[in-house]
Amino acid sequence: MLQRYWFGEIDEGGCRGAGTDPAALAERAAALRTGMESYVPIDWEAARDCGVVRTREEYVDLLRSVCTVLARQKIARAYQGRDVELLQMVRMLDELDNVINLLSERAAEWYQVTNPSFSRKYRSLPAKKMLGIVRKGARGGLSDVADEIERLAGTRTRLMREVSARADEVMPNTSALIGGLVAARLLSRAGGLATLARMPGSTIQVLGSERALFSHLRGGTPPPKHGIIFQHRRVHNAPKDVRGRVARVLSAKLAIAARLDYYRGEAVPEFLEGAQARIDEAGVEA
Repeated sequence: MLQRYWFGEIDEGGCRGAGTDPAALAERAAALRTGMESYVPIDWEAARDCGVVRTREEYVDLLRSVCTVLARQKIARAYQGRDVELLQMVRMLDELDNVINLLSERAAEWYQVTNPSFSRKYRSLPAKKMLGIVRKGARGGLSDVADEIERLAGTRTRLMREVSARADEVMPNTSALIGGLVAARLLSRAGGLATLARMPGSTIQVLGSERALFSHLRGGTPPPKHGIIFQHRRVHNAPKDVRGRVARVLSAKLAIAARLDYYRGEAVPEFLEGAQARIDEAGVEA
């Protein structure tokens, strides 16, 4: 019975080697489709008998080269995905949020040292207004820091628009249901469009609420009803008595939308029309 391996073929008549070129052997290995019920394990001596290698060290070196080629090809394919750039954009947006919040906090503390009248009530103001007060009264290095925070805030706003627009292209159905920015955050938390498309609605519903979920599992606290999808107006504007139902219906439709985005890559108007109507009904059902 003929047995095909990455280095050659073996049958009753002997062994035929496939050469020693790692790229050609990698292509051969990637094309192998052997069922485990018919697979016959072998050791390095089989490759030696085929004339591919002379020693075990040569066998290991050649196998390592083949695996390296396969790994590089897989990485290259992964970076060609439509969602790869969007993932990095969302993560950069999150990092900008962290940096802006941290710098704003430090600037407020610095300003309070030089201006004791800047009490806690000012620090509870919206960040933009609080920063304006700091910029108006700051001098020297603190003024430079305040200017830099404002510049970063402008960068964040522009990047947020780009993220939303890119999500509309990569995830047209998901974005149509919950908006580009929330869709992009779901994608980022899932780790990619392929992973999101495999998730059931129940998982999408609580995606982003992992801490509350683990607290529920360990300590018996109430289970979370929603995660990232709470950012969408349909959920956070819904009355509390129907908010859970709206989140369930929305997440179920998002699961379908993610699959359509992954497999079709284009908006499906008939699905979106029915999904929007069903979500609206969930918010008004008694």
